[in-house]
Amino acid sequence: MKFIIFFLGISTFCFSQKISFIYETKYKLNSEKQDDVYSENMILDLKNNTSIFRDSLDKKSDSIRLNKGNGRYKMGVENQFYVKKNLAQKRIEKIITYLGTDYLLPVEEILNWNITSEQKLIGKYKSQKAETNYGGRNWIAWFTTELPFADGPYIFSGLPGLIISIQDLNNDYSFNLIEVKKSGNIFDARTKTVKIDWKKYETLAKSYFNDPYDVNSKIRMGKTVTFTGPNGIAMDISIKNKEMQINILQENNPIELNHKINYK
Repeated sequence: MKFIIFFLGISTFCFSQKISFIYETKYKLNSEKQDDVYSENMILDLKNNTSIFRDSLDKKSDSIRLNKGNGRYKMGVENQFYVKKNLAQKRIEKIITYLGTDYLLPVEEILNWNITSEQKLIGKYKSQKAETNYGGRNWIAWFTTELPFADGPYIFSGLPGLIISIQDLNNDYSFNLIEVKKSGNIFDARTKTVKIDWKKYETLAKSYFNDPYDVNSKIRMGKTVTFTGPNGIAMDISIKNKEMQINILQENNPIELNHKINYK
């Protein structure tokens, strides 16, 4: 009983602060190219019982948006890692930004964790192994009660401690904690959203695939659409569209493999 009271005391103290957890994130968008690995640092900002997970450019963009700026422009809807969580209400939401609109995609898939007895030291933290399934993938996680937060990178949460490392068994996606620091404003800028489901998500993705540079809407607005190549010569926009479509097809290895889109 004393341990439980002590644990809850730490949790109350820690949740009253703003904390940032920095994760090195690695992923393969083309599963056939084993050496083609993207790597970037992503941030889990935690305040009270809510958190936002995103890359550093998205956090900077949110800061700009809160100061009435335009923020970051994104092409397409796939491969976006922006996630909001309400830990108290066990609510998880992906935020997809496309053509200036923020779409809210609820994550309703339940994480059923199998906590094993296996333990090891990761950095300075005593960690314990847990397993789960999500998005058509099997995942191995390591969490630590030394950081008493039931949270983790991306959509992952619900363990009795912070997830400091998690990787799918295909070695396509991994998140590893590299830094913990006190945080200031978490910049929650994406509050006006349009709610969608996975079917609508697929519709948006296919719309982008069919018209990556949003040419049709620009033409309807009376704008002239041109593209200048590296040699300074104007190119037919259809050529650029085809190049982008080929790239989308080659990099079709989403983290939610059970929602992989068949573009053909």
